[in-house]
Amino acid sequence: MSEPKAVSPAPGDTYKGWLFKWTNYIKGYQRRWFVLSNGLLSYYRTQAEMGHTCRGTINLATANISVEDSCNFVISNGGAQTYHLKASSEVERQRWITALELAKAKAVRMQAESDDSADEDPSPAQGDRSEVQATLRTLSSKVEDLSTCNDLIAKHGSALQRSLSELESLRVSTDTGDKIRQVNERATLFRITSNAMINACRDFLSLAQTHSKRWQKALQYERDQRVRLEETLEQLAKQHNNLERAFRGATVLPAGSAGPAGSSKGIVPGKGDLSDEDEENEFFDAMEDAPEFITVPADPKYHKRSGSNVSGISSEIGLDDHLDEAQSTSNHEIASSKEVVPKKKRRSRIPDKPNYSLNLWSIMKNCIGKELSKIPMPVNFNEPLSMLQRLTEDLEYSELLDRAAKCESSLEQLCYVAAFTVSSYSTTVHRIGKPFNPLLGETFELDRLDESGYRSLCEQVSHHPPAAAHHVESVRGWTLQQEIALASKFRGKYLSIMPLGTTHCIFAKSLNHYTWKKVTTTVHNIIVGKLWIDQSGEIDVINHKTGDRCHLKFAPYSYFSRDVARKVTGVVTDSSGKAHFILSGTWDEKMEFSRVMQSSRGENGTEGKHKTVYQTLRARELWRRHPLPEGAENMYYFSELALTLNELEEGVAPTDSRLRPDQRLMEHGRWDEANAEKQRLEEKQRSVRRKRESEAVKTTEEGTHVDNYKAQWFERCEDPVTRDATHIYKGGYWEAKALQNWETCPDIF
Repeated sequence: MSEPKAVSPAPGDTYKGWLFKWTNYIKGYQRRWFVLSNGLLSYYRTQAEMGHTCRGTINLATANISVEDSCNFVISNGGAQTYHLKASSEVERQRWITALELAKAKAVRMQAESDDSADEDPSPAQGDRSEVQATLRTLSSKVEDLSTCNDLIAKHGSALQRSLSELESLRVSTDTGDKIRQVNERATLFRITSNAMINACRDFLSLAQTHSKRWQKALQYERDQRVRLEETLEQLAKQHNNLERAFRGATVLPAGSAGPAGSSKGIVPGKGDLSDEDEENEFFDAMEDAPEFITVPADPKYHKRSGSNVSGISSEIGLDDHLDEAQSTSNHEIASSKEVVPKKKRRSRIPDKPNYSLNLWSIMKNCIGKELSKIPMPVNFNEPLSMLQRLTEDLEYSELLDRAAKCESSLEQLCYVAAFTVSSYSTTVHRIGKPFNPLLGETFELDRLDESGYRSLCEQVSHHPPAAAHHVESVRGWTLQQEIALASKFRGKYLSIMPLGTTHCIFAKSLNHYTWKKVTTTVHNIIVGKLWIDQSGEIDVINHKTGDRCHLKFAPYSYFSRDVARKVTGVVTDSSGKAHFILSGTWDEKMEFSRVMQSSRGENGTEGKHKTVYQTLRARELWRRHPLPEGAENMYYFSELALTLNELEEGVAPTDSRLRPDQRLMEHGRWDEANAEKQRLEEKQRSVRRKRESEAVKTTEEGTHVDNYKAQWFERCEDPVTRDATHIYKGGYWEAKALQNWETCPDIF
């Protein structure tokens, strides 16, 4: 694969491109993205990091640039920062050298000009102070001028009034006397107004002088605070660096372990064996959570089949090869099945989202601390899908369960089930809209037997607390069932959504029964800033037949973390606790798995903990997110599956979410009508509930008891695994659909 070439610089523009940077003797040269701008050379691990995480910066004005050979060159500032770099070709290296030399000359020239101007001009603080003082002097001068004018006005006003008094004493006609008295009154008012104006100017000058001193003190205090904060951050970053250096330097790797292929090539004499983070003085603002385990490439002997291998290794390697073959075969079969079975033509677009403004704070300020499901929210916060349809979106990557059903190994099967649990969150990364709260008794079916081999049914079985039951059956050998209740709290800056309930997945062939719970979803920047979604928490996927377990950890986003955003890690262990696979990836992009060949305990871990070091074979991809449809940013960031969920279909139950009038109006951009219709449906639901509760009270007084509500297609019973009360599909929906017999369905719309 050819390397992306650097962006050719225009005069005054930045220069960007990929270079290989020496890190340490284990990793060797690593590919990094370098940016040259304004006399500073910065680098990042990926281009995506440019917006938030700089891995290191060196000032070219004080740097020395030297060439080692045809592709290698070194940049050093004479202190702790030294970059050993390598270009992909001699031509590419020469381009960088030319750009660096030009940038260095410009930086030196700008620094000299800055020094000259610094000698001539006062410091910014002194400049601000002198400017304020000059303004005050000007104000004082103007007030003095006004005072002089006031004295003149008073003097001439008195003379004018005396003259008018003398005129009044003269014998003049009545009309003339009246005119003189009016002029005298106006002169008096003029003098009073002038005095008031002068007094107000004096008060203004006094306040300006008083507050000027306060402003100067506050400004100096903020500057001192900034200096102290910078010093504290620098100390924390150095402590972080030292701790990480001690941890990496003291960790014991198993004997015979080797670094990545090629890491032993191109070793530069005189370079230490510490990581590039130690060499770069890469400072972060806070300590991040230490990883629970460490993975290193396995000994090369595990990649070869030989009779001298440890017992069982050959069979495991054979199984590892089988995984590739099985995955390839499964992909081919799924692709073939999709080609053979003609797909129903489904819509690929919905009307674009209107651009309606909304005062968010005026609505949300009264919601702090309340249960979100009990707050009447306008559709402006929604997306045109119900919670039942969002729950059905878990099946976006149902092919993972299809592949799992074909696995002979329960541990391999567990890897695919774990990837399926992660994949259900990939559709949420840009989905900041709130789904419609389903009405009690609302249902949603998704029949994809002809296309994907499954059919799904959801029903809202409880309204307070809101809970939905979900049942999926597949002709490819698996069944999925879950009951999810949402607990949500608005905390001012963010909204937390905690799904309660257990998801079950059962495979018909092996009878393996898996369960897991969902993690917490957090919506940030509710009041100020751009909304964004994060998933955090831990998931234990348990095989109740074999005792196998996969522990997944969703790392919460941290501004200070150097890890990739939305990271997910996991370990697959058998019933005895022995690790067999390591899972890694992100919940919005992809997941990979690596077979564990050997494990050991590291030493001197962070905070005194001993980390497990796993030697693994090369990673293989389990799952990758599908690209979003074209124009998704104007369609609520819906995936291809989500675009089809609210498409009208014939024969569905009259309680189906597709038939909700408020949701349909919102999808077509008629939001005012949708809000009115939403209020009507909610009031109708409340009146039905009040009637049901009154009937329950009446029957209780008569000595009998009736349940307030019973689901149509699910029945409440005890979960045989968790022993919790849950709703299980009791059958009958698809038979009723075939007969179009919906007499038992409630009138909710």
